[in-house]
Amino acid sequence: MSISLEIIAKTLDHSTLQPFLTEEDIIKGCDIALEYNTATVCARPGDMPLVVKRLEGSSVLPCTVIGFPHGAHHMSVKCFEAEKALDDGCRELDMVLNIGKMLHGDTAYVQEEIHKLSEMAHNRDAILKVILETCYLNDEQKRIACRLSEAAGADFVKTSTGYGSAGATVKDVQLMRETVSEKVRVKASGGIRTLDMVLACRNAGAVRCGVSATVKIMKEAKERLEKGILTVLPLNPVENGGGAY
Repeated sequence: MSISLEIIAKTLDHSTLQPFLTEEDIIKGCDIALEYNTATVCARPGDMPLVVKRLEGSSVLPCTVIGFPHGAHHMSVKCFEAEKALDDGCRELDMVLNIGKMLHGDTAYVQEEIHKLSEMAHNRDAILKVILETCYLNDEQKRIACRLSEAAGADFVKTSTGYGSAGATVKDVQLMRETVSEKVRVKASGGIRTLDMVLACRNAGAVRCGVSATVKIMKEAKERLEKGILTVLPLNPVENGGGAY
């Protein structure tokens, strides 16, 4: 079936997370997101006041990362970081679970941390995405992390930070989609630089993709639509479960 530019754009969380970005770069990133009307701008916590102001009055939501990129911050530090981001006007939190605790098998710690942050987000009319950093987990650990995230109240499970040893794969997106219920959505992130990968992740069950190559992806989508060659398989029904859709 055909897919519109608007749906592709609302699949994208435009990422501005590189450590070397200046204020001018963040403003440019916001303006790109506004031009294409993406789902969010996912920026560093310290950029939230600037991002919130720049996006004010639009349907593009401010998003930030918590415990990024290693997930090893003390739980209280993650909670403080989340609270500050919410105070600044952030609407979506992408937290990195404690990867070391997950690998050690301390599932109680992992679930408690996610639960604390999901409660904080929901109490402020925001949502929580949990980054698994799938490159460090085996398939069974990915499934466990997905189940813990859902039990703790997360709104999304997400593949990667983009700063691990590997990023999103279609196989991982499929595994995550099959593991969580329709209450939880899936976001693919890490190394997604082409329209074909965005479409492949959508077909596998992701409703969001974290990308920095938004301009390239949207230009390619427009060119294909004009030629009448852009089609996509129907997405899992949870696509319509809220958020940008």
